[in-house]
Amino acid sequence: MTGFARVKKPFARGEVLFSLKSVNHRGLDLQFRMPSELDPMEGELRAALKNGLARGHVQVHVSVERTGGPGAPALNRALLDAYMRAFPEAAALYGFEGERPDLNSALRVPGMLSPAGEPEDLGEDVAKAVLEAAAEALALLNQGREREGAATAEEILRRCGGLCGLVARMEEIRAGAVEAFHRRLKEKLAELLAGAAIEPQRLAQEAALLADRSDIAEELVRLRTHAAHLEELLAGDGEAGKRLDFLLQEMNREANTVLSKTGGLGDLGLTMTELALAAKSEIEKIREQSLNLE
Repeated sequence: MTGFARVKKPFARGEVLFSLKSVNHRGLDLQFRMPSELDPMEGELRAALKNGLARGHVQVHVSVERTGGPGAPALNRALLDAYMRAFPEAAALYGFEGERPDLNSALRVPGMLSPAGEPEDLGEDVAKAVLEAAAEALALLNQGREREGAATAEEILRRCGGLCGLVARMEEIRAGAVEAFHRRLKEKLAELLAGAAIEPQRLAQEAALLADRSDIAEELVRLRTHAAHLEELLAGDGEAGKRLDFLLQEMNREANTVLSKTGGLGDLGLTMTELALAAKSEIEKIREQSLNLE
């Protein structure tokens, strides 16, 4: 599910800015962007986020802004001197006469401004602020995802009701299928035999056999059962997205079987085909919505 959360957490000499951005994904994919001084914390942060997230491509952005004292950003004078010396040399080499170095561009060079002290000198107050910010951001992200999930579940249930309505209409039409097969078979045999007499018993046997092979009763029952199971999954607790994906594959398979069995019913078959195609459309729309659920 999609979502965004941002938290600012102050500490003694500055503040931590922690943000989470989530988009749909079949599994859980955590991508971190944070200062090198926080690299030792990645494993702990990853474990904390995995406890609260099951699916999604999640971008984790962490920055530490210091306001003064030890660890405040410092100018890398040696790097700046090297940049200033290299600029006129490069300008002369490539014929850019009169060009002057831009200080703003120089300050954006990686490493030009860096925290004083070694990267591993993180500080307990900073680490604590990062972990607290992560917990708060995760809670905010999940609150938004829960609201989106509730709206998505409501839409899925509405479409599931429409699917059950289509199944009910197909069940009504199915009641006249045997008679339709009998009539169609008689017409075909009459064409082949050119008016010769047809034995009624043999005609009835062939029609019954053909009707049995093309009966969609089991498929319609399974569609109803799967729809009820879908509603149970949405009403239950825990992760439902992956189980919904498997269930919807089964529902789509049943709808395809209905289509393959109703091709020889003339106008009755055309109506059945339209209903089965509409059912497949509802199943596909439910599948698209289910990708937004955990």
